[in-house]
Amino acid sequence: MPKVFVALLTIFLLHVSLHAAEKIRVATPDGQFLTLPLAQRKGFFKEEGIDVEIITMRPDTTVAALRNGDVDYTTGVGRIVQGVIQGLPLKVVACYAPSSTQTIMSRAEIKSVKELKGKTIGINNYGGAVELITRMILKQFGLDPDKDVKFIALGGPEARGLIAAAVVSPPLDFEGKKVGFNVIARAYELFSFPQAGLGVHVKKLQEKPDEVKRVIKAGIKANRYIRANPEGTIEVMMGWLRLNKEVATATYESTSKAFNDDGSVPEDGLRLVLETNKTQMQIERGISFSDVADLTILRTAHKELGLKGK
Repeated sequence: MPKVFVALLTIFLLHVSLHAAEKIRVATPDGQFLTLPLAQRKGFFKEEGIDVEIITMRPDTTVAALRNGDVDYTTGVGRIVQGVIQGLPLKVVACYAPSSTQTIMSRAEIKSVKELKGKTIGINNYGGAVELITRMILKQFGLDPDKDVKFIALGGPEARGLIAAAVVSPPLDFEGKKVGFNVIARAYELFSFPQAGLGVHVKKLQEKPDEVKRVIKAGIKANRYIRANPEGTIEVMMGWLRLNKEVATATYESTSKAFNDDGSVPEDGLRLVLETNKTQMQIERGISFSDVADLTILRTAHKELGLKGK
């Protein structure tokens, strides 16, 4: 074999090895966190030279997996914030869903949130994110969550028709409307309260900032696709969430506006997540925005994608 050919082959193989897709693992708590699974299915990770494995985990295990190095990234913003409050070296580096998709549904005779005064609202459990978000919605309409309503933890959606209103996530809002219930409030239409984003260990930020940047970019591309391509997104939802087309379409219509188009982290919303979690965890020490979030790499991603950010 000619020496020149061998040399060229060696250079080619070296080039391929240097540019082989990096393998990462992402933990996501459930099907509502659509951005990164869609980025995987539509090839946005591949465009960024990344081979991604999406792992569905219980929300309470994702931070431990990140801390222990079992996964490289997580998507639940609230869990990352809780980890920071507990002293873990974690950061939020992007946000893809700046508010919650939680929805208040009521019996047919109740037409507004204000009409819930004196009524009972069903939630999944006490003290969790659903109750917190419901309390915030009620305050938006001038109700005192401690005096004007009663909460009952039902543990699941099957018994929620027994009370005046219930808090559900899509596609349960679609199912509720089919049997005569009203959608009287959607959290993402009222306030910012970051739900899905990208969380990393500080060690990853320090050692592989370029990888973090490319993961952020893949997520931004996915969000822009979600907002611009209903049919393609619905197709992904059918596969990822195992929904039929009717339910997937309704879920898209309920959730698509909850995604942003640039991965920006709303400072006011993240501060609200931080303060509410501190209250729940009975933590009084000061924790700053910069303790929770690092937006340096996000800004670089914005420049490379030609985005201004917010």
